[in-house]
Amino acid sequence: MEIRVLRYFLTVVREESITKASEVLHITQPTLSRQIAQMEEELGVRLLNRGSRKITLTNEGLLLRRRAEEILQLVDKTEKELIEQEEQIEGRIIIGCGELASALLLPDLFKSFHERYPRVTFDLYTATADNVKDRMDRGLVDVGLLLEPIDIEKYDFIRLNMREKWVVFFPKGDSLSEKEHITAKDLSALPLILPRRMSVQSELASWFGRYYENLNIMFTSNLSTNSIVMVSRGLAYAVAVEGSMPFLDHSKVTYRPLYPPLTATSVLAWKRGQPFSPAVMKFISSLKCLLGITVT
Repeated sequence: MEIRVLRYFLTVVREESITKASEVLHITQPTLSRQIAQMEEELGVRLLNRGSRKITLTNEGLLLRRRAEEILQLVDKTEKELIEQEEQIEGRIIIGCGELASALLLPDLFKSFHERYPRVTFDLYTATADNVKDRMDRGLVDVGLLLEPIDIEKYDFIRLNMREKWVVFFPKGDSLSEKEHITAKDLSALPLILPRRMSVQSELASWFGRYYENLNIMFTSNLSTNSIVMVSRGLAYAVAVEGSMPFLDHSKVTYRPLYPPLTATSVLAWKRGQPFSPAVMKFISSLKCLLGITVT
């Protein structure tokens, strides 16, 4: 016997009519009649006396009604206890994240999770992928939003569909603002700020090609917001991903995309085999469900 069919049966008993019960249950009368008939056939007894005016119970039907009410009370109590147990999940989830466009996906994930588990809080740690990964290895960060390329052999991860676009930031009114996009040659003689991450520098070296060895690299920086402070004072031009663009002071700094276009992907990752708290485990399960992406 299915729980659903037991609920159907009790509704018929309460309404004393298949027609009225089907209206209450929002299913068709033939469907409801078929479900009750199948249950009678499965049990090998007749449960209902189908009179011309109303339905009454046989002795077997009276017994099933009593047992069905007990069963459904237990089911409802169990469901309530499970929900209450879910609500009791508490703790802190530490999220490491770079200044990335894909960070725009996080607020909706946090909101959805917090609505279900209001006693869970988040700690956001902003740093480069290398720093976040190091803290994940030491158990200091639970889940990291990481800009590729990065070695994630030891991690489970979800690769996000949003692509990070590489751009160059420069002072408002600079001659580069007359261009639709910026080439390696355009930057070859300018003072530059490049990311500190060596793996990212390798990606940029391939993009710059023959110009890379003679670049005037004035700064390296781990966060593009710090780079843009230097840009706003006219010290250098910053090559970075577009993710920090919403936080710009547009009265002082603007940007253009690189050409040929250079893009990167990002991943939400967590260390494989790491013992996590119940809150973190629930959050990871929520990520898989909400993003609808197969975990690699």
